[in-house]
Amino acid sequence: MNAVSPVQAIVERCQALFDDLDFNAVKDWKAAEPGRKAIGYMPWYVPRELVHAAGMLPVGVLGGGDSLEVIQGDAYYQSYICRIPRSTIELGLTGRLDCLDGMLFPSICDVIRNLSGMWQILFPDKYVKYFDVPQNYQDNVGGKFYIHEMQALREDLGKLRGSPITDDEINASIRVYNDNRAAVRELYAYRAMQPQQAPTSEVYLLLRAGMVLPPEEHTELLREYIRETEKIPRPKRDNARVVVTGSFCEQPPLALIKSLEMAGCYVVDDDYMLVTRWLLDEVPADADPLEELSKAFLHRSASMAAKYDATRAEKGVFLLKQVKTRGAEGVIFAAPSFCDPALLERPMLQDVLAKAKVPYTAFKYAENTGQMAPIREQAGTFADSIKLWSDAA
Repeated sequence: MNAVSPVQAIVERCQALFDDLDFNAVKDWKAAEPGRKAIGYMPWYVPRELVHAAGMLPVGVLGGGDSLEVIQGDAYYQSYICRIPRSTIELGLTGRLDCLDGMLFPSICDVIRNLSGMWQILFPDKYVKYFDVPQNYQDNVGGKFYIHEMQALREDLGKLRGSPITDDEINASIRVYNDNRAAVRELYAYRAMQPQQAPTSEVYLLLRAGMVLPPEEHTELLREYIRETEKIPRPKRDNARVVVTGSFCEQPPLALIKSLEMAGCYVVDDDYMLVTRWLLDEVPADADPLEELSKAFLHRSASMAAKYDATRAEKGVFLLKQVKTRGAEGVIFAAPSFCDPALLERPMLQDVLAKAKVPYTAFKYAENTGQMAPIREQAGTFADSIKLWSDAA
């Protein structure tokens, strides 16, 4: 019997965390030290530094995926919205999220705003907050608003733990997450350089593991993966290098990511699990922490569909930069069905790509998408056409 390689062991561990809808890793973390608390958040940007500074575990709640049958959740939402609120309600009503002491619902769309109110009604004994973010990016307007929002969350979490959260504690947590974001950037840069060595199906599982592991442990896991996968050369294929965009909220099934790879695509950048790299560089950890987190959000964060841009002049610049810096040959728009932010932005981004002569294709999915053959065929045709166009050029 062949021994499991270190890379296989890491991927299998991440797969087990991904498959565990009962959040046993969170339960184990809490059980290791009486009095510990865990705070869940939906898959968009929240300042996890504040949760960590309170000594609590930030836990990403990303719906039920394709292995959860939604029964009760369908009774709370209409059919013409995305699936993630229904499966999240299902997780809550079936007791799978009982290990959480609170939930944060970040500002992204009306559906998530509504879900925060629904959560307050269904779970009145748990801490619930709709976490708003600014849509004005001036320091003296949106910056002040965002600092106020973070201060309110800071005070709430301080009450929940029984003592105020200090600036020193927040700065210490900023350093922890700076290191975690740096490790994620290292992983993404490594994949872009050698996509055969770090398949996106593995990279995605690594990011998902960060939703339930303490950030310090997750950072070491990422770097260990890079060290170990570098030791085992994998065959390089003549695949098309693509950027996947539109999947920043409701996450795609793992089988969808694998289907893109089997269709002949190397995903060299994406917007999966964007919370892990929403802030683009290091946040200063030796000053006023809320002010520095605010500046980072306003001026040094990813540009995505749920981040309002009043001018439209910058629309598509972030995506084109992804294409250029990662050496991508095309873009795949993969958005959840009924995702207003992604689907409303898509025509504007397609226009930008067309003017820049960047090939693209588009499809929609749901987190429980079962039939991957059409997606694989479409992605395969797209990859083949990229290679034909590049050869002709």
